[in-house]
Amino acid sequence: MTSKQSPDPAPVPPVPSAVPAAPAVPAAGDRRRWFALAIVMTAAFMDLVDVTIVNIAIPSIQRDEGASFSQIQWITAGYALAFAAGLITGGRLGDIHGRKRLFLVGIGGFTLASALCGLAVNPEMLVASRILQGGMAALMVPQVLSIVHATFPAHERGKVFGLFGAIVGLGAVSGPLLGALLTEWNLFGLEWRPIFLINLPVGIAGLVLGSRFITESKAPRALRLDLVGVALVTLGLLMLIYPLTRGEELGWPLWGHLSMAGSVVVLAVLVAYERRKSARDGSPLVELSLFRVKSFAAGIAVQTVFGVGLGVFFLVWTLYMQVGLGWTPLRAGLTGVPFSIAVSTAAGISVQKLVPRFGRKVLQAGALVMAAGVLLYIWESGRYGLAITSWQMALPLAVMGLGMGLIVAPLTDAVLSQVPREHAGSASGLINTVQQMGNALGLGLVSVVFFGTMGDHLTPARVGPAYVDAFQNALGWVAGVLAVIFLLMFALPGRPAQHVDGDWTDGPAEDRAEEKDPALV
Repeated sequence: MTSKQSPDPAPVPPVPSAVPAAPAVPAAGDRRRWFALAIVMTAAFMDLVDVTIVNIAIPSIQRDEGASFSQIQWITAGYALAFAAGLITGGRLGDIHGRKRLFLVGIGGFTLASALCGLAVNPEMLVASRILQGGMAALMVPQVLSIVHATFPAHERGKVFGLFGAIVGLGAVSGPLLGALLTEWNLFGLEWRPIFLINLPVGIAGLVLGSRFITESKAPRALRLDLVGVALVTLGLLMLIYPLTRGEELGWPLWGHLSMAGSVVVLAVLVAYERRKSARDGSPLVELSLFRVKSFAAGIAVQTVFGVGLGVFFLVWTLYMQVGLGWTPLRAGLTGVPFSIAVSTAAGISVQKLVPRFGRKVLQAGALVMAAGVLLYIWESGRYGLAITSWQMALPLAVMGLGMGLIVAPLTDAVLSQVPREHAGSASGLINTVQQMGNALGLGLVSVVFFGTMGDHLTPARVGPAYVDAFQNALGWVAGVLAVIFLLMFALPGRPAQHVDGDWTDGPAEDRAEEKDPALV
């Protein structure tokens, strides 16, 4: 069995936006803000799960629809491409037209696209619906934590960041498990379709309740959508991500390398244009001044490299268990439960308890702990070989999850802590976009660090041992990536200048004023 028979992995779970522009924050006793939190967190979870849930059902889709491998690949890749290409634009549209409005448009469109996916009558309709779904997610996701900042006073946001970190951890692994259960149960004889249709009641509830309980917020001054910037950033990202996504299937053709090289030229043109656009009317799509904020520039680098590491790990992990070890999707999904629990637990305490006391050292400790879990996984895989059990994987996965949890929630806050409120959407879109770019780069590297260690034609007896060896080699690269992340984190803020009830306060003056004067919140 070769790589051509395996689905693409889950992209890196995205980090929704933060730091909206000067909103009217509800009073501390207003219970509506907790309803708003539940709504946007549910939408974030729905997106995170949907990113991963489809992979587990790929064999069922292929059998039921008679889809070709190329079509199967586009069911996963189409979503990722539309999502990555639209994130910056989605963030800026929220700045211009209001985060609540764009969130409602996004969740409504996402729900409609989910219905079209579940009712698809052929592979072409399913691919088109997945592309629409990714585009709608690009409108919804950048608004999530912007709405949180518009709704909660500064001294409460640390608790919310902890909750968000837990949601990220839960969504990262529960998608494959939920997909395995829904596919195996074959509800009403629908086979794979419930993995999409399950979004309908959730999305409709989010749309109805969100229109009632979410508070609107916008940038404080009028902005205009930069259509040339939209075209350039979309073209540049497609030229980079498309060949990375299709390269393994197509044998890495010359046009793919030329396209990736050309993407650098297009993105350079984007930078030059955005610089002129900013000087001319102050409404660029990409706010280049953000990169003069040290914490943001460093955080962008960390997010990108982290995306590379996770892109490699999640793909080879899936292939290792389901192809190399021959496990069922359900068993593979259950094996990831310790990872999910560890991420959720560590994320919950990192922002509220650890970061206020130890600052950047928490994130760096997370990188080292995660690397230790990876090395332990390599050792166990080599020791037990094909006889390894889910229980034996539990310890390294829990250690890795603990390290990841120490990173994901506080990294979001640290990166955005000094971002001006009026650039919230642009900053959010950039963070999400570089995550997806990093993930795509990681997927491209899999062909070298994983498939590159195996022959093209494996006999059935050689499939298991070859995948075990390749898994260990790929995880060695992941450990190296985490070491690079540890070094990059030295450029992040050392620790918050002041801290109240779990919130970073080394950011905009408005936040510090809110914390010093309770009357302002």
